[in-house]
Amino acid sequence: MGSPRAAAVRGWGGAVASDRSGAQDREALWCPVGRAFGRLSVASSRLPPFVGAAAPSAQGHCRPGIIQKNFADLVAGCLPPHARGKPIEIWWQDEARVGQQGTLTRIWAERGSRPPAPRDQRYDWAYLFGAVCPARGTGAGLVLPDVNAEAMNLHLAEIERHVALDSHAVVVLDRAGWHQVGGRLRVPQNISLLSLPAHSPELNPQENVWEFLRQNKLSIRVFDSYEAIVDACCDAWNDLIAKPERIASIATRAWASVIQ
Repeated sequence: MGSPRAAAVRGWGGAVASDRSGAQDREALWCPVGRAFGRLSVASSRLPPFVGAAAPSAQGHCRPGIIQKNFADLVAGCLPPHARGKPIEIWWQDEARVGQQGTLTRIWAERGSRPPAPRDQRYDWAYLFGAVCPARGTGAGLVLPDVNAEAMNLHLAEIERHVALDSHAVVVLDRAGWHQVGGRLRVPQNISLLSLPAHSPELNPQENVWEFLRQNKLSIRVFDSYEAIVDACCDAWNDLIAKPERIASIATRAWASVIQ
C-alpha cells in the first residue's frame, strides 16, 4: 500500500492481523471481512462568463433524478459483451472512516437528565470498505488503514469472491478519485462499475448502512488502540452480514432494479 504499516492480506475472508503492535491475530472470522494491515489551491474570484452548454460527465448523466428514472438502462449500458445474458447483481459500495474521535448518537434516557457520553481526543482511525447486495442479503467488507487505488483493488477482489457463480455484478459507487477506472484500478472480469452523479450520497444505500452501524455498533465508544478500532469494525460488519434480512431492509431501493 506504499505505507510502512502495510502487510500482505490473506486470500480468504477471515481476519488478517495488523502489524502495528506485533500482536497475534485473533481467531479467524468466518464471514467476508478482512482485517487491516499496519497503516487544493483556491480558485480565482473572477470567473469567466458562461459560454455554451456545460460539458457532460464521463457517463453523460449529472443529475440525481436521471439515475433513478433510467437505472436499468444505465446498468445495461455499462455491461461488457461477455456479461450480457448473465444474471445481474446490484452491489452498493462505499467507505467509512472509524476512529478514536468517535461518533455521538441519540440514546434513551430519563426526561430532563443529561446522560454522559465518552469523547476521545486521539486521532487514530481505520477505514471500513463495505459493499452490499440487497437482493441476496449479503456483502463483502475489508478493514484497511488507507483509502487509495490499491485499497480499492483489494476490495474489488473481495467483492469478486462473493458474486454468485456465473453472475455479473454491477457495483454502484460514488466518484471518489480511487473509484475511477484506469491507471492503477483493476476491475475483475465479473464486475462492472457504475458511478453515481456527483454530490448525491442520498442515492447510495451504503450510506444508510454506515448510519445504522454507527448508531448501533460504533458510537459512544473509546478505542484504546488501532487494533481495537479494527476489532470493532470487524464485529460490527460481521453482525450485519449475519442478518441478511437487515441488509435487504436497509439497502433495497424500488428504483434500483433490472429486468433480466
